[in-house]
Amino acid sequence: MALKHRKKYHSITHTGKENRQFQIAGPLSTDTIEQAEFDEGLKAFRQPEQQKKALIDVSKLEESRIIAAIENNKIVGYAVYLYPDEMERWSQYRFDNLIELGAIEVSMDYRGHNLAKEILKVSMMDDAVEDYIIITTEYYWHWDLRGTGLSIWDYRDIMEKVMKSGGLMWYATDDPEITSHPANCLMARVGSRVSTESVHEFDRVRFQNRYMI
Repeated sequence: MALKHRKKYHSITHTGKENRQFQIAGPLSTDTIEQAEFDEGLKAFRQPEQQKKALIDVSKLEESRIIAAIENNKIVGYAVYLYPDEMERWSQYRFDNLIELGAIEVSMDYRGHNLAKEILKVSMMDDAVEDYIIITTEYYWHWDLRGTGLSIWDYRDIMEKVMKSGGLMWYATDDPEITSHPANCLMARVGSRVSTESVHEFDRVRFQNRYMI
């Protein structure tokens, strides 16, 4: 039976530095994203206008979830969950209950407000996430080392803490891209209603070289 992608909207008010107020909310509808402003500092993946259009397109996918930090109707940070790209190993997973944290970004001008952690927390407020295995693949070459001035390992430490705020934990794998550098990692959260069969399938995809099992 195909998984029904249930989505229940949640929203909290988060107080950042200097008592600035942010709404952390989602999953956002296509209309909400279209009507919101999009901060010019959100350009880690592509130019802001193009990134907003990409989020609008992703929001139309049945399985997708977009959680955002919003200040005065302006999106200043977001996380995107969707099925893994067909080119990735994780798309070999045979069931429909594995989604990937495909992107998380906070505008450079809004860092230091703990927005990434709050976005992850709100992401997991929906009871429906208990039906999913949620993964993130972290590669050091995607990290903003220059913008933050952090070393690879300092950035990795912060990234792990952010992910753990959403319940994602480190998982071993023999995926070649991840094992190509010790700072890279796979993190995942296995929902409480995920079946044993699904967990075994996840293990099969994680380890494809028999000598590493």
